[in-house]
Amino acid sequence: MSLHDRIEDDLRAAMKARDRARTSALRMVVAALKNRAVADGLGPQGRLDDTVVQQVLTTEVKRRKEAASSFEAGGRAESAASELAEAELYAAYLPAQLDDDELSAIIDEVVAELGAEGPQAMGQVMKPVMARVAGRADGARVSALVRSRLAG
Repeated sequence: MSLHDRIEDDLRAAMKARDRARTSALRMVVAALKNRAVADGLGPQGRLDDTVVQQVLTTEVKRRKEAASSFEAGGRAESAASELAEAELYAAYLPAQLDDDELSAIIDEVVAELGAEGPQAMGQVMKPVMARVAGRADGARVSALVRSRLAG
């Protein structure tokens, strides 16, 4: 079963269970998937492959975390908690995140292959690293580790 189908099945199950929070969160993801399908020329009923679904989910997780930090800064802890709960729900559909050791090993491998040195090689290293981690690590985290690797 594709990831797209699994999300829609989980939405139906949440609706049957009358789980309002989960239903609401999954409806937003399904809407984002439909928007992406339309943008890709597939139409609203189009099926996205798992890679594209993971990209959409990653974007939604990032949006929820940014919204949560904004709510937190505004003193709205309850809204922040709600956003973080949605982010966790979406993250459950994503592959497991790489730990720092695994990520560092990938970065070291790419740096060695390219013979990259110094901060000016940042872009040269980031592209292949991001292709290899493919949704298993946040771009900001990868960027920070690449920057520290190239600086030292």
